Amino acid sequence: MFDLHCHSIFSDGELIPAELLQRVKKLGYEGVAITDHADHSNIDLVIPRVIAAAKALNQVSPTKLIPGIELTHVPPPLIPELVQRARMLGAVVVVVHGETLVEPVEPGTNLAAIKAGADILAHPGLISEEEVKLAAEKGVFLELSGRKGHCLANGHVASLARKYKAPLVINSDAHAPSDFMTAEMAQMVGLGAGLSPAEIKNLYALARTRFLQP
Repeated sequence: MFDLHCHSIFSDGELIPAELLQRVKKLGYEGVAITDHADHSNIDLVIPRVIAAAKALNQVSPTKLIPGIELTHVPPPLIPELVQRARMLGAVVVVVHGETLVEPVEPGTNLAAIKAGADILAHPGLISEEEVKLAAEKGVFLELSGRKGHCLANGHVASLARKYKAPLVINSDAHAPSDFMTAEMAQMVGLGAGLSPAEIKNLYALARTRFLQP
């Protein structure tokens, strides 16, 4: 069990990295990515702080803290440059805040994130077939979200991902301790999106190989 989309006090989460890691460790997680919200104003502040936490905590924790970032409400033309800057700063997981049904995300964000080669397109809403096909070609993971509101399009995303063989990942988008999912709850998110147990097992295996194994 692992989660590649969580938030700490460096954006709108409630926990410092050490407590966040401790809480998911108690749930049996292999790893967790802190992917705080960022744009041009704070990306160079957030990523180094999460990297510093990861370097210290990973020396003593069996659950690995993965430094990441979530580019949030960044105008589509600016996404490619910011994806590259995030990688240069050391983010291991680059998430882009997709066109969820419950926020006024600018149209074109999904396509810009996929073209830019982000690692994960979070809660992409009513993503188009052409965008899913491109995500499959570029290896961009599409998120099935456990978060209220963002989860409304999970079935749509899973259906198209299956059709075009795009990689999927199940994430909590946790902001508070109560948001972290148990393995059982994550399984239910996948089943609720229409995936089979075998498909859920396979998506975790693929994401583990990509993000957790050295």
